[in-house]
Amino acid sequence: MSQLVPPHASNELKILALKGDELKIELKKSDAMTKLVCSSREFGDLIMLGIGGFTPLEGFMGKSDWLSVCKNMALENGTFWPIPITLSTDDEELKVGQEVAIVYEKNNEVIATMLISEKYSIDKELECNEVFKTNDINHPGVALVKAQGKYNIAGAVKVLSDGGFPKQYGDLYMTPSETRSYFKEKKWSTIAAFQTRNPMHRSHEYLAKIAIEICDGVMIHSTLGELKPGDIPADVRSKSISALIENYFVDNTVLQSGYPLDMRYAGPREALLHALFRQNYGCSHLIVGRDHAGVGDYYGPFDAHNIFDEIENELVTKPLKIDWTFWCEKCAGMSSMKTCPHEQKDRLMLSGSKLRHLLSENQEVPDNFSRPEVVEILRKHYSGIKDSDKVKVELKGHSAK
Repeated sequence: MSQLVPPHASNELKILALKGDELKIELKKSDAMTKLVCSSREFGDLIMLGIGGFTPLEGFMGKSDWLSVCKNMALENGTFWPIPITLSTDDEELKVGQEVAIVYEKNNEVIATMLISEKYSIDKELECNEVFKTNDINHPGVALVKAQGKYNIAGAVKVLSDGGFPKQYGDLYMTPSETRSYFKEKKWSTIAAFQTRNPMHRSHEYLAKIAIEICDGVMIHSTLGELKPGDIPADVRSKSISALIENYFVDNTVLQSGYPLDMRYAGPREALLHALFRQNYGCSHLIVGRDHAGVGDYYGPFDAHNIFDEIENELVTKPLKIDWTFWCEKCAGMSSMKTCPHEQKDRLMLSGSKLRHLLSENQEVPDNFSRPEVVEILRKHYSGIKDSDKVKVELKGHSAK
């Protein structure tokens, strides 16, 4: 039987979460430690470190790794890594060699402990230009970097929490160990990951079915972290995806699961990160469509395709590059720029933002745009939003793809 792809740059998952007596002892020790507050993005990164999703990292990056990742998409030792994984603070008192307890800003829960190995300042302009290809404060990823503390704190971490994801999301939330076990049980060796932060419309369904034609299965992998205003909540999104899978996919070809990260909206670089951690989850391929992980007009529609050509064989997980997909009236079905010979006027171009707009305005959603079972679930969600909130949501969220 064929094997699953190995974890990134490692023979086994590097799981940093403590269990049993080790966890109890470290939690007790953390009571006496200085508390360091982490943001939502840093919280998601910690949970990923805990479950092995960021294998082979052992904690937050030091300055040499940060700079090398920004400029070269690799750690200082040469290991491929496309986006900095860092923890920031404004605390002037923290010292190298000190142990700190990291607490989540939203609930004050102790998430991890860390032995500080470095405390350093960074060039935020450089990071934004390299990672996001812009310094525009209106870019949500740039805004987060510029809002970071004065210093980055580096060091190995011991993760003490699951972040509440198993309790909140149940079976939808799966760790890399769990997805790998699932794939082995199903005897799948080639698996394509489909990244989403939206409910799936007909174009998304088409992409997943293309992947199923050439792989053993597809993992529809939704972000469960913080989203932008206007995005559909994870529980509603999951329910709509379940309806799609039940009604329009062959049994035992699709796994729906979720992961704990916030979106960074880093476009091409984030596409690489998505492929990297999907390798840790056991996926051999990542579906990369139009403007993957993009926002607004900061990236070209196929920049995320092209960046994979620049990294050669740094990742075992490979991209499935798929052109712009749409419904064509003359083809009488879903098609793409590579397969449809007809004119623009014959094509219904699909997007998550357009679907959200139609639902928010209580307009008809054509069957060739989104499946009726999906629309019914989403309409119930939108009917529960106050009209005033709908306006705010659409004004804030209209620019995302």
